[in-house]
Amino acid sequence: MLIRHVPPDERPRERLLSEGPQSLSNQELLAILLRTGTKQYSVLTLAQHLLTHFEGLRQLKDATIEEMTSIKGIGKTKAIQIIAALELGRRVHQLQYDDRYVIRSPEDGARYVMEDMRFLSQEHFVVLYLNTKNQVMHKKTVFIGSLNASIVHPREVYKEAIKRSAASIICIHNHPSGDPTPSREDIEVTRRLAECGRLVGIELLDHLIIGDKTYVSLKEKGYV
Repeated sequence: MLIRHVPPDERPRERLLSEGPQSLSNQELLAILLRTGTKQYSVLTLAQHLLTHFEGLRQLKDATIEEMTSIKGIGKTKAIQIIAALELGRRVHQLQYDDRYVIRSPEDGARYVMEDMRFLSQEHFVVLYLNTKNQVMHKKTVFIGSLNASIVHPREVYKEAIKRSAASIICIHNHPSGDPTPSREDIEVTRRLAECGRLVGIELLDHLIIGDKTYVSLKEKGYV
């Protein structure tokens, strides 16, 4: 069957967009890498030929260009695309996280963002997503603009935390005036986020307010 004869919602690329990559089979993921089939074989059939020839991913991951191109329909370009993708996967698997920034105190958190945030002319609400060792896995600017409880949606903050399997988060925002004294809204937002964190099981470790070479920790102030 040619790929164009497959219903759109069953095609690999469309399924990846609608359901995520984890929902696809090895055959479908390979088909996306191969992109096109031949006159004789659809791209899905070609992907299955590869998997059958190498008896699955275990042997495919070590296959050479010459071994891949011995399969009818697999040219040098397709073989190179597969080898590049497999090498990327291998490198991701081998990544070491020992060099990730570790936050052990409010000062560590403030130091991590100070130079990026102290001169911003608008308020930026940034979240640091941490693993169980308090290492920063990801940093994301969630909102830009004046901070108030109506625009800081906990679902946006914690959606990313759940997606990245974060153990805890630190929220940070700047005061363009340079004075990090917390406002009533700052305290309201902090309490709301801390409460939501308890519900979803992802701890809000702190909420830092960044000024000009100075900061305030709302945890140290007793609001977290």
